[in-house]
Amino acid sequence: MSGFGAWQRAALVLVLLASLAVSIASGVRSWRTMLLLQSAQAAGVPQTSALRAWMPLGFVAATHRIDEALLRQQLGLGTEVESTQTLRAIAEGRNVAAFEFVQTVQAAIALARGQQRAAPAPDPPDPPAEPPLSERLLATVASYGLLGLALALLLGAVGLPVPTGLATIFAGALAMQGRLDATTAIAVAVAASLLGDLIGYGIGRAAGAAWIERHGRWFGYTRRNRERVAALFDRWGAITVLLTRTLVSHLSSAVSVLAGLGRYQLARFVALAASGRVLWTVAYFSLGYLVGTDLEAASGFLGSLSAFLISSAILMATAAILLRDRLQRVALG
Repeated sequence: MSGFGAWQRAALVLVLLASLAVSIASGVRSWRTMLLLQSAQAAGVPQTSALRAWMPLGFVAATHRIDEALLRQQLGLGTEVESTQTLRAIAEGRNVAAFEFVQTVQAAIALARGQQRAAPAPDPPDPPAEPPLSERLLATVASYGLLGLALALLLGAVGLPVPTGLATIFAGALAMQGRLDATTAIAVAVAASLLGDLIGYGIGRAAGAAWIERHGRWFGYTRRNRERVAALFDRWGAITVLLTRTLVSHLSSAVSVLAGLGRYQLARFVALAASGRVLWTVAYFSLGYLVGTDLEAASGFLGSLSAFLISSAILMATAAILLRDRLQRVALG
């Protein structure tokens, strides 16, 4: 007998179609947002990556603190164009694509800003007595290069609270500036992360359940994470190792310890962990290479990308469930 009834399969199909639609929409939005971010950086005004065609001309000038007359001059707009007109409407009047016109406005803002008198810079605030961990981490990566990157990712994979994603993004930005070799940096990052996974696996295998229960919190093996990991293993089995190196990477250290504790086959663990680390590292490194470290300016892109990844994961999971159900029904005749 099949595991799902007709209404359950229908619900899964609806989820499949919805996640497919969201994946396509968010994928297109991610691509367009990335192009706007790149053109904004090329113009030297990364904040304009948030420009959209629905924004009125006056709103754009006010938001970016540009004299509207200067902006009009750079765009070649006369007084017949009202401040309330959107960039899309102006583009249609010029018979150009709205997306291309938004990129033109980005360049115009950069030129208009250069014509304005720079306001006197305020006195900088007193630096904090102890800089945040993220700043110290980035300083380490900037100062020690590959060694600093490897140390950050190794400690993060073992389970210490290190912002590994930020470190990898920063390394990508350094590679874009020519301060790191991209291929070498990715290889070092993957190797360091995998070494951290193996350390966690070794701890779980050698220490035993009693020791892990007492000291596992130092490696991310808290009660809450343990319950989440157990649920993932129950649902996805071995694929959990891959998932916790990509979509839910904050649970990777707990899975490594649990895999060692359960005497999970080492070769299979290494294969899955390495595959996940390659995917995760390339994604975050590429993000840094493309958008730099100005994550505030890249927030629109990051939001669209997150929606794309989540909807794609739901799409693949739903497709796998439907396929398995279909195969079960075929096997049962």
